[in-house]
Amino acid sequence: MTSLKKTIVGCSLLAASVFVAVPAISAPPAVVAPSVAALPDFADIVDRTGPGVVNIRTTERVRNGGQAQGGIDDPEMQEFFRRFFGIPIPRQQQPGTPRGNGRQGGQGQQEEVPRGVGSGFIISADGFILTNAHVVDGASDVYVTLTDKREFKAKIVGADTRTDVAVLKIDGSNLPRLAMGDSDKIRAGEWVLAIGSPFGLENTVTAGIVSAKARDTGDYLPLIQTDVAVNPGNSGGPLINLKGEVIGINSQIYSRSGGFMGISFAVPIDEALRVAEQLKASGRVTRGRIGVQIGEVTKDVAESLGLARAQGALVQRVEPDGPAAKAGLEAGDIILKYNGAAIERPSDLPRMVGATKPGAKATVNIWRKGSARDVSVTVVELEADKPAKSADEKKAKPDNTPNALGLVVSDLSEAQKKELKADNGVLVEAASGAAAAAGIRPGDVVQRLNDVDIRDAKQFNQLVAKLDPKKRAAVLIRRGDSSQFVPLRPNGGN
Repeated sequence: MTSLKKTIVGCSLLAASVFVAVPAISAPPAVVAPSVAALPDFADIVDRTGPGVVNIRTTERVRNGGQAQGGIDDPEMQEFFRRFFGIPIPRQQQPGTPRGNGRQGGQGQQEEVPRGVGSGFIISADGFILTNAHVVDGASDVYVTLTDKREFKAKIVGADTRTDVAVLKIDGSNLPRLAMGDSDKIRAGEWVLAIGSPFGLENTVTAGIVSAKARDTGDYLPLIQTDVAVNPGNSGGPLINLKGEVIGINSQIYSRSGGFMGISFAVPIDEALRVAEQLKASGRVTRGRIGVQIGEVTKDVAESLGLARAQGALVQRVEPDGPAAKAGLEAGDIILKYNGAAIERPSDLPRMVGATKPGAKATVNIWRKGSARDVSVTVVELEADKPAKSADEKKAKPDNTPNALGLVVSDLSEAQKKELKADNGVLVEAASGAAAAAGIRPGDVVQRLNDVDIRDAKQFNQLVAKLDPKKRAAVLIRRGDSSQFVPLRPNGGN
């Protein structure tokens, strides 16, 4: 017993002496978690801005029995095909089945059928609305529905296909309008939301962030890239920041499947408003041009020519007798600055020139044979887009009925022949049936039918009318700088 007590004490003492001999180890300082901002609450923003967002549906008047069979009858899918393939797809109609609001009757009577759906937003209390040009393109009638379910028939004030901006007008007063923001001040990573009508589902809200500020996906403006869920039907709706201000118009998506894939694009509101002012004033947009075809300046080219870095726009072609040719610009020149502003990428130049008032003189700084020099160029007007026309106006044109190949064509203007460097051919205005299925689309040029060169629309339609419906015809189609034969069988062939 005595021995046991001594052992315990001994152990206790040993422990005590060890405790005293070894310095105390202080506890590590507490790790302070970094402050994390709470996720934004979009509810208040949606409450404020939602009433200013509208649903847009468009209709087209067609002649009873005049539509091709085997098309697509869903308005949202119609909008999808126009958006991604640039052409309307014929709608299905079962024999004897009424469509839309039209009257049934004999051949030739008009019916109103759905054409597409989209979104828009009110920018003034008296009823001006911004949307995309592709939402209203070719529509006979446009209907705007507010969140309170009021519906208005809208007038197309004007549309600009180059920026995909359109202005509508409805008769109203004290309408809920949205505040405009500054798209130049946005930053990658900031929160944004979209309100629209994807697939016709009105007032749908989605949110995400700005992925990039200036994507070169537009000819005349850099687009805002976001990861906000945007789908067919969202077109024309607003992109809104956390202040409840519009910073863009949702316009495009990148998709391999037709569904949302995390990449969407919006027209910057600053540019959209500039376009809108011109559309409201004259129904069209005026842009400048200097008559050059440009390309990229690669790193290797820059080093070879003595440039410090790859920048500017390489002049690949100068239009004969154009403004640039008259000013002395030559193929091989590199345009470094336009009116003192640096050209970082080739896409910068057409935007700067396009924003210049026709008739004004511009100073172009070029790099030629190892040195820089200034050249004065007089800017002329870029050939304007044709004003947006309704389906009724399009049908009023001669030879507007698709021929046996499913094509509606028109004669090339002298300006178009000069631009294309083509002496013959006809312009495709619309494609349906077999032609659409083969991939032919508006803007293509028909140069030859079998072994016959095409001079004009009248000759082409006469040749088509004589085709054997049991045999395929070889149609030479030009798109851009390339041409290829497309085999087509006239209607009625098997």
